[in-house]
This record gives sequence, structure tokens and C-alpha cells, in this order.
Amino acid sequence: MTAPTVNIGIVGAGLMGREIAVAIQRWPALIDHPVRAQVTAVCDINPDALDWFDQIPTVTTKTTDYADLLSDPSIDVLYIAVRHDLHEEMYIAAIRAGKGLLAEKPFGIDRSAAENILEAIRENPESFVRCSSEMPFFPGAQQVINTIRSGALGRLIEVRSSFLHSSDLDLDKGINWKRQTAFCGKAGVMNDLGLHALHVPLRMGWNPKSVFSTLQNLVPTRPGPDGVHVECDTFDNAVLTTDVHLPDGQQFPLTVETKRISPGDKNTWEIRAIGLEGGVFYSTKNPKQVSTFAVVDLPGIGREQVWQHSDSGSQSVWPTVTGGIFESGFSDSILQMWAAFLAERAGLLGDKFGCVTPEEAVQTHRIYDAALESHVTRSEVHVAVQCR
Repeated sequence: MTAPTVNIGIVGAGLMGREIAVAIQRWPALIDHPVRAQVTAVCDINPDALDWFDQIPTVTTKTTDYADLLSDPSIDVLYIAVRHDLHEEMYIAAIRAGKGLLAEKPFGIDRSAAENILEAIRENPESFVRCSSEMPFFPGAQQVINTIRSGALGRLIEVRSSFLHSSDLDLDKGINWKRQTAFCGKAGVMNDLGLHALHVPLRMGWNPKSVFSTLQNLVPTRPGPDGVHVECDTFDNAVLTTDVHLPDGQQFPLTVETKRISPGDKNTWEIRAIGLEGGVFYSTKNPKQVSTFAVVDLPGIGREQVWQHSDSGSQSVWPTVTGGIFESGFSDSILQMWAAFLAERAGLLGDKFGCVTPEEAVQTHRIYDAALESHVTRSEVHVAVQCR
């Protein structure tokens, strides 16, 4: 039986739009996936940006108006990667048009926008919506997730989840929209990177009860288009110390780090969880290596605390034709994210790890709001509970 074809339209022909198009080209690498996927349309307000997609043979539509994709009945799913201030309008339009949507974080410029998007989803249940977060789809990350889920760590002591950039380390780098509140939002780097660091914790059920934040605007001005320095009014770095309470009585600190100025890190996602019976750590800086902690009996020495390291292979959420002994990379994690998204859209993901849900995306904004208040009051702030 031939799998049904899903036609994908991309809105935003920049870095991630091109990355998505390339990843989808590798769809045949997936084994027994319930759908076939192809990119058939692309939209960008810059006509020159569309030329790159001429090398994707399945792309038959190029336009500068995303409304053309909304009205095209042949397009099943949209991937929308635009500035944060445009999320609410464009996401809601796609949802009301009945399109499936893989949205970019932060799922709206602020909590109000995110909740409005969520309300549109509830009013239009035929539109399947998830939010993009590809880093947990690395095989090593999945090994960490499975270890945590197994209960092998015992009672949790602490967890640290981070997403670290050095993209703004150059002090002469010109101003861009991610450094301006009007376009990026007051949450700054949390809007830009925070959902990546919160995807796994929220999926594990680790919803922070309260937050104490340290937010930094390290470079308050940057050169404008004419070389004259202009204000950068968003936060570069954020460290959130949160308090997690679980229904079984466990309580532990969850530290969430998001940084655009993290010297030595290009695009590093990592998670570290320690419990009374073990620990686990993974970082994309060493993408094959998974570290596990245990207390073991060493001959001639006795009981010792040991960090052990093993290599992860190529396999992640959905099986592929790639040999299990080979390495996996960023493009592979993009493909796995899309495989999970479209399998879940088809109702066939099962118990495999999935993309960020709209509810989880809205929860990140509640956490950011608490972090912003904590920064002002220099105190611990409770995270708001769902009220809509």
C-alpha cells in the first residue's frame, strides 16, 4: 500500500527554511513511515531568497504573499519561520485555513499571543499544530530521555537544561531584529532559545512551580545600518533557577540556561539529570557521546562513583536506512522532528517522542513571564497556572 503524500509549504526562505527543504529531500531515508513528504511551495517577502529553491525539484510554487499558500488546496502543512511579532497573525491565519502547522518558537511574541494561538487551535481542531524543537531528536538525547523515563536515576536531585550560542559574541555585529523588543519580545533570548531548553523538561512533567532569574543585557548597543550605534533592548543571556514539585513528592531544582553570548559554544544543546541512583548527561558539543553516572564495585578498590561514556549510533525516534553504527547530525535531527510531526499528525506516532505541543509552548511563556518579574523584583516568583 502506497503511503499518502503530504505537501509542505515553507513560509520564510531563510536559514531554517532551506534546512527544512534539504531535510525533507532525505525522506526516503525513513523506514516504513506512514506518509510521504515533499516541499511543494515556498514564500518569502524577498523574491531573491526564493531562487535558492529552484534546486528543489518538487517546489512548483514560489510567492511573496503567504496568503497564496493559505488558499492553495494542494498544500497540507505549513512550516512558518518568521519574526516573533508576526507569529500570532500568521499562525492563526494558517490554523483557520485548516492547514497543518509546524510553527517556530516562541509560538507568539508573548504569553497573550501564544494563548490567542492556542484558542484558535481549539476552535479549529482539524488543524494539527506543533512547535519546532529539533535538538531532542539527536540519538544521544533520546537515550537520555529513555534513561530518565525508565526510572533508573531514582529520586531526582537536580536537572540542568541548556541551549547555548556564541552568535552575538562579536561586539561589532550589527543590530538585528532578535535584539529589539518590538520584534523579538520582552523575553529576549528566552523567546529565541528557551523552548529548546524546556522541551524535554516539560515533556517529562517537570513543570516549574516558581522561578528565580538572572537576565543579562550584555551588549546594550550595536551598530545600525549606517554604522551609528543603536539600543539593543533585549536580554542576551538568561539563567532560570526553578523549583519543581512532582505528584509523587519529589522536589528538585531545574536550572534552565539560554544564552546568545556563551563563549566557546556555537549551537550547544545539553541536558544533565542526577538522581540518588544514577545520572545522565548529553551535549551536542560531543554529539555521539552519552555519559552515565553510577556507583560501582571496582576490583581492588571497592565502591566508587564513576562517570561512564558510550557512543550513540544513528537511530533516533523513527528508524532509518542509515547503519546504526554511524553518526548523526543536525540535519538528521531535523528529519527526525518532521518524521515525528507527520507521524503524530497521521495518528501513528504511538509512544515515540513527539514535537512540542501548543500547551507546552504556552507554558514556556508563563515561565518567561515569571522570569521577567523575578528580574525586576529580584525575588522568587510563582509560575502562573493555566487560566484560559
